[in-house]
Amino acid sequence: MKDFFKGLFEYSYHYNQKLATEIIENSGKVSERYQGVFSHILNAHQIWNHRIDLKGKPFGVWQNQPLETWLGINEDNYLNSLDILEHFDLEAEINYTNSKGFTFNNKIKDVLFHVINHSTYHRGQIATEFRVQGLQPLTTDYIMYKR
Repeated sequence: MKDFFKGLFEYSYHYNQKLATEIIENSGKVSERYQGVFSHILNAHQIWNHRIDLKGKPFGVWQNQPLETWLGINEDNYLNSLDILEHFDLEAEINYTNSKGFTFNNKIKDVLFHVINHSTYHRGQIATEFRVQGLQPLTTDYIMYKR
């Protein structure tokens, strides 16, 4: 299962890097709202990693990250996720408090799957914004990545 997750995180990292580059190159055409959505992808990944391994100080859920930091944050998130895969039992449960102060308990494997699914969801929203702005969205389907 760890190898499967490594593949998913490689996929997500790859397309986040490409999408960040596309948004940065077209920042005058992509609305600030959707630049914020990309920051949210990065923030949420970092927050969930932190809930598992408690490294660093977590970002705010909707904290705007400067465009020039996106590639580095995405790489840090990716490497941290690989470290989690290497050093944590995916069946272990973690307790965490969400941004609204509610406490939950989930298996690490479910949290990691959520990170991938969450990123994919928001990349789809950004693809719609690209179309609205007359830009060609990236093809970010997992199966296309695997071909």
